Amino acid sequence: MKLCSQSSGLPVLAIVGLAVSLAAAEPDVRRNAVVDAVAKVMPSVVNIATEQLVEVQDPFEQLLQEFWGPYYRRRAPQAQYSLGSGVIIDEAGYVLTNDHVIRRASRVWVKLSEEAGGKLYEAEVVNSSPRSDVALLRLKAEPGEKFQAVRFAADDDLLLGETVLALGNPFGLGGSVTRGILSSKSRRPPVEGAPMDIADWLQTDAAINPGNSGGPLINLRGEIIGLNVAMYRDANGIGFAIPIRRVTEALSEIFSPELKHLWLGARIRPGSAPVISAVDPGSPADRAGLRPGDAIVSVNGKTPRGYIEFIQELSASGDRSDVSLAVRRGSEHLTVSLRLVKEATVFNATLIKRRIGASVQELTPDLAERLGIVASQGLLVTEVDDAGPAADAGLQRGHVIVGVEGQVPENVAAAAKILFAKKKGEKVALTVLVQRQRGNYTFMQRVRVQLTVR
Repeated sequence: MKLCSQSSGLPVLAIVGLAVSLAAAEPDVRRNAVVDAVAKVMPSVVNIATEQLVEVQDPFEQLLQEFWGPYYRRRAPQAQYSLGSGVIIDEAGYVLTNDHVIRRASRVWVKLSEEAGGKLYEAEVVNSSPRSDVALLRLKAEPGEKFQAVRFAADDDLLLGETVLALGNPFGLGGSVTRGILSSKSRRPPVEGAPMDIADWLQTDAAINPGNSGGPLINLRGEIIGLNVAMYRDANGIGFAIPIRRVTEALSEIFSPELKHLWLGARIRPGSAPVISAVDPGSPADRAGLRPGDAIVSVNGKTPRGYIEFIQELSASGDRSDVSLAVRRGSEHLTVSLRLVKEATVFNATLIKRRIGASVQELTPDLAERLGIVASQGLLVTEVDDAGPAADAGLQRGHVIVGVEGQVPENVAAAAKILFAKKKGEKVALTVLVQRQRGNYTFMQRVRVQLTVR
């Protein structure tokens, strides 16, 4: 009996062992490319909450203020809250989102996904571009704290019909994932100075839910190909994202040495190895010999870990010392030397006068109130050359330039940069506020004029 039980038991154990080993060797059918891509990117997806202080508007407020004067206490501003999503693009804690998510925010908080620990941070707005609807935040983290960052897809590496995933972290409820296909690419080339709209966006049937604005649209490699921006209210299955090409263009504008009022004169495509995408003629980058397509290998002998670190290393040299850049141009490896230039030495009122024949100064709130001008930003024309493009176009002293090529000039430097990029003989469109009189009533009329740059 004993021998019989032993001989009959061995085959059973062998069969069980074989079954276990086969089960262990068999891949999990649930773990496909979608699951892998989500696992790779979700730790980089964040929830964004903002607080906006809003003055209470009361029809009797002004009357009470005038009547009681200093004895009347105005009601405190009320707080409004909004929620959106974002994605970490640099391990130092830089977060990409939509401008409309953080616009007019008094305070911003960012909460990591549960996959990344779910920790809450206050964040500061580094810069933003309403025209591109892109904003960059920085987490107020502990020194040396690092975060998982998303990888950027190559510009225009898009396949119609490919599977795409819209990720977000809406309302602080945790990660949100929807799947669909890329149903349309950007429909038109970039239009300089024009705000982006549907014609510029990627289209997908991956649902982009409320609160997903600012989250990433990714491919199955786990690379960001767009920034979720909107959904089409009148139809199901139509969502939109800003293409990664447009995102990187906006990023190279809002985070550059120019933040420290230093001029580089080149656009850089973000990534693990920053790549020069455009070079302004006559700029420090151009004089150093940099060309579009050059990949940055090192800055002063140090290899940058990404776009943000590259800009920081470059800006740290200021305008007083040369920067040594090792670049890869195709199969060649080159070393170039450049020195950044203070913006104010190039982009100033002198350049504007030289190019259009008009002297200008920045319009401040106090100056606008003193002159009775209803405008918060712009350039006040203080003098016009008798013979010059400005005079030929009808510009006069007291006019206010509130638009240059469709862009609101935040300051003299911003307007000068646009004019600097124009070739001699090219046209530039200005939007100008002109004071008009109708009977006893004085008003400001918005007029569009064209000048020939000299």
